[in-house]
Amino acid sequence: MNWPYIHTLINHFPIILTVVGSAVLLAALIWRNRGLWLYAVATLTLSGLSAYPAHFTGDEAAHAVRTTWYVVRAMVDRHDSAAGMALIALLAMGVVAAYTWWRMLRREPATLPPVWLRTVLTIVTAIALGITTYTAYLGGQIVHDSPRLAAPPAGALPAP
Repeated sequence: MNWPYIHTLINHFPIILTVVGSAVLLAALIWRNRGLWLYAVATLTLSGLSAYPAHFTGDEAAHAVRTTWYVVRAMVDRHDSAAGMALIALLAMGVVAAYTWWRMLRREPATLPPVWLRTVLTIVTAIALGITTYTAYLGGQIVHDSPRLAAPPAGALPAP
């Protein structure tokens, strides 16, 4: 196991949890169902919790691939900049979702969250989803769209 491999395993958690949590949040807003709300805020809270491990392993992976022949450093730097913004957005979303979850279980055990909290959570989640999606796109480009893979140096790839 190495850092790029560990990052590849872990980085999908905040992405998938944010996408699924956002979809369920949208359903909860439409159908106003308490069960959907609880599932959405729990999923978004877990997404926020998984953001830092993904960011940490990404920093370590960036150092590990520094001398890999097919990695373009500028692509890693763009992904890293976006990942910093995604970390902040996901942590903020996680905090708002956790607060909403707590309110639903402790303060308002039989109702939906208040309108102001639903609005704040929806806005923060939309921002986090957008930034996370863009960050994931940039991360995928590092290997999948690397211009160096189009013309590898002699001896870099085994003969077919």
